Amino acid sequence: MPTRDTADSPRHRIVAAAVELLENGGPDAVSTRAVAAAAGMQAPAIYRLFGDKEGLLEAVAEHGYAQFLESKRAQLDPAPQDPVEELRRGWDLVVEFGVSRPELFAVMNRATGRGSDAAHRAGLEILHGRVRRLAAGGWLRVDEELAAQIIQATGRGAVITWHSTPAERRNPALLTILRESMVAAVTRTEPTVPAAEAGPAPAARALRAALPDDADVLSDAEQRLLREWLTRLAADGGAPQA
Repeated sequence: MPTRDTADSPRHRIVAAAVELLENGGPDAVSTRAVAAAAGMQAPAIYRLFGDKEGLLEAVAEHGYAQFLESKRAQLDPAPQDPVEELRRGWDLVVEFGVSRPELFAVMNRATGRGSDAAHRAGLEILHGRVRRLAAGGWLRVDEELAAQIIQATGRGAVITWHSTPAERRNPALLTILRESMVAAVTRTEPTVPAAEAGPAPAARALRAALPDDADVLSDAEQRLLREWLTRLAADGGAPQA
């Protein structure tokens, strides 16, 4: 997980200065000399704490993920009344972050360090939790993994498209339409009650999502076999139905 520092620690001061320079002037503004001056420190402190500029940018990405995860967790509802609305809120949160903080968002997406990777995985766990709740409620039209990929791809694509469009041509309706297209591709208008005409796929997705990880009634081998069967059944007919 991202390193947590006190607000007055040298590391925190340097990262905060780098974030401010990045968001005001873009990546070119984040030179070691400029960051050191903004933090009220000497340049050698950056090399001692971060190794080089790339190490500093990795720390900036970790900082961004920490802020983003904090906002995601603040909105997290472990038992939402409406899991589809929860999906909308989660998607909006990602897109709003990327639209409002483009430079930081770009650095976060390029980061490859262990700290940023751990934070990224933590964010994915929240996403997969939302998808699993949709599956358990019979809402999913597609497999869980594909649903997560669609949600990620549309969110990231929305941010990239927004920033690649000249400011005078940007239309907020684009974001709403992309979000609703994602919702339509991933969820059903009503939760599926398994029936003969519906096929086994929705029931398999719901049952797989509802299975506990440590069900005492089944051995480890039996759980693996059952999950394999459910995964195969969930894939059949997994394409959206008309």
